[in-house]
Amino acid sequence: MVSDLELAKSLIPDVQLAGKAIMEIYRHQTEFEIKQDGSPVTKADLAAEEILLSALRRIRSHIPIISEENVQSHLLEPPTDFFLVDPLDGTKEFLKGNGSGSFTVNIGLIRNSYPEMGIILAPALNRLFIGARNEGAFEYLDDSFQPLLPRELTQENRIAIASISHRDSKTDEWLSAHNVNRTIRAGSSLKFCLVASGEADFYPRFGPTMEWDTAAGDAILRAAGGMTYTCDENIFPYGKEGYRNDAFIAKAQP
Repeated sequence: MVSDLELAKSLIPDVQLAGKAIMEIYRHQTEFEIKQDGSPVTKADLAAEEILLSALRRIRSHIPIISEENVQSHLLEPPTDFFLVDPLDGTKEFLKGNGSGSFTVNIGLIRNSYPEMGIILAPALNRLFIGARNEGAFEYLDDSFQPLLPRELTQENRIAIASISHRDSKTDEWLSAHNVNRTIRAGSSLKFCLVASGEADFYPRFGPTMEWDTAAGDAILRAAGGMTYTCDENIFPYGKEGYRNDAFIAKAQP
């Protein structure tokens, strides 16, 4: 049986293809629609989703898929195993077209409420991350897999990463209460990857997110040795009602 890490590796060509489709639209994207939840959707979201869903149905046809742009899938009761797909996380950063590259392609695998596997591509930055529970987390660089190593937490040099578009007063209060010395700003699920790779210690998030926004990055962080918690210090679960997240704190060190 193919392991979850091997599954992630097998999806790399399809995720890269989705990233290529996104980048072909990126420089010329001016049109978008507003969904019922108030978030924007672009041609790039839809093109990438078609590629990713086709790949998952080919590789794991028996596992249900909950994807951001398939509204009907949001009505499904959470199965024991399911994929969470966000074809373009960070659409607001994508629409800015300012070269920050803070948007990502995401596939996460949930099993028994736990994020078992994740794959994330930041196509504008040419950074690709994968991870699977008990198998490790890696950045794919120059055709090789480099292990991700979270930082050791110290009292003197605490680094947090926070949202570009969704930072709020609760985040600022948390940063102050936990003696964070430096804050990096980034968009999308890339924030989880930067914690997993040792570029930050924390990612606190108090604003609204959905499970497809976080599953892949959370899986990668946990596979690297970190953990994501609820605000009352319980392990952050998946398969919640409506696939809607509460506030969470992602940490490099459990």
